[in-house]
Amino acid sequence: MRAAIYRRPGPAAEVLEVVDLDVPEPGPGQVRVRIATSGINPTDWKGRAGLTARRPDGFQVPHHDGAGVVDAVGEGVVGLAVGQRVWLYLAAYRNRFGTAAEYAVVPAERAVPLPDSASDDLGACLGVPALTAAHCLGGTPEGLKDRTVLVAGGAGAVGHYAIELARHAGARVVATVSSPEKQSLAEAAGAEHVVLYTDEDPAAQILAAVGRVDRIVEVAPMANLDLDLRVLARGGTIATYAADETLTLPGGPLMSANAVLMFALLYTVPAEQLAAAVRWTSEVLDSLSALPITEFPLDRVAEAHDAVEQGAVGKVVVRP
Repeated sequence: MRAAIYRRPGPAAEVLEVVDLDVPEPGPGQVRVRIATSGINPTDWKGRAGLTARRPDGFQVPHHDGAGVVDAVGEGVVGLAVGQRVWLYLAAYRNRFGTAAEYAVVPAERAVPLPDSASDDLGACLGVPALTAAHCLGGTPEGLKDRTVLVAGGAGAVGHYAIELARHAGARVVATVSSPEKQSLAEAAGAEHVVLYTDEDPAAQILAAVGRVDRIVEVAPMANLDLDLRVLARGGTIATYAADETLTLPGGPLMSANAVLMFALLYTVPAEQLAAAVRWTSEVLDSLSALPITEFPLDRVAEAHDAVEQGAVGKVVVRP
């Protein structure tokens, strides 16, 4: 099979190569998926660049997210069958065969049925962004009805699904973005109010639009903490999926607000909580939409990585 691999961390153009590999066989509890679309997330390029602790064991096929068709099942697999469409998440986590190839072999729980009504692009967009959003929203839709949610970075991948999931659960949603173009994307996802954080006093705009918010899905905690504390309701939650190396917290204002700080890294989310996020995402999949797509052929995978690293809006995908 044709596959993108890297053998050591480094710049995309230097370390990524497209090679022929033997088609892997699924072991017990695993499935093999013929990949139609491979989605790229920031965590994928950061891993390839060496910004995380993990190093390839011989070689690594990158990319956690994707969509395709089950091609073979290993011993003990139930609930999945050859020919079934699926979306994949965390495919490359502690696994050599990510989705940047014609085939991937993954633990069966990381392959989720994809209905015929959903496109391969939507399937490849879910994974890391949608599951992170679901976890930051509490893992289930219960408790969100009639609550107010602030989504920071509402035009990003996690922000997109945080808006869609929260709205589907019955929450009021306000989002912050950096430009009118991104405002349109957040509105299209369902945000009822969108504030440009580059404008004067965005916190005052949020308070005027929706009052205090019950939960914040945060992409930049250090940059936005003052704003967050101005708009957070007492007993509210700030759930962040990105963090600076050093995070200085103002203890007094946080204590006065009885605030909950939640930090989310999908790799280490407890199994039962991750499973809850998968269930929620799957149950409302017909109400979710694909991100704007920028596609590359597999032979241009290094360019695709560079596009994500440079902040491409939406989802960059590779078609094996």
